[in-house]
Amino acid sequence: MKLLEERIIKDGTVLPGGVLKVDCFLNHQLDIPLFCELAKEFYRLFADCNINKILTIEASGLGLASITAERFGCPVVFARKSRTKNLSPDVYSAKVFSFTHGEPYDALVSKKYLSPADNLLIIDDFLAMGEALTGLWSIAGQAGARVAGAGIAIEKAFQPGGDNLRKQGLRIESLARIASMDENGVTFC
Repeated sequence: MKLLEERIIKDGTVLPGGVLKVDCFLNHQLDIPLFCELAKEFYRLFADCNINKILTIEASGLGLASITAERFGCPVVFARKSRTKNLSPDVYSAKVFSFTHGEPYDALVSKKYLSPADNLLIIDDFLAMGEALTGLWSIAGQAGARVAGAGIAIEKAFQPGGDNLRKQGLRIESLARIASMDENGVTFC
């Protein structure tokens, strides 16, 4: 999606260690008009899939997932990254390794919010190694829910996550696919 690629070039910064910093519009400060355009594209791509819930993971996926859910007219269910006092003990869970934090965590979703009747669209801000997406797909499978696919804002296509999950049969639609990046900038696929 040209609009997102242009925004990455304009406002993104490549940091050492393979980190693309886009927090001024995607995952710390949220550009809602941009999110509306991204959600419109996800709707176009998945409109014929009878989506009845959006699944994401806290925290940076929530904004885009919420705007996308509004477009589909359905609720958002999000996986928590830690157990809280008000989270039901009856949960689906998946072990996920966080590239950003450098440590594993359990992604948790209350069993009350996912079922075999659900047809899910997974939404997230980034796809690199595929850990979060794999965890969400696993949780959906534990619930017996169908996953129509995953809508990703930015995919680091030079890392194996997207290719590995596509080979396993998951439909992934990434709006910006990065072929390479370094201190000199970003190259798109």
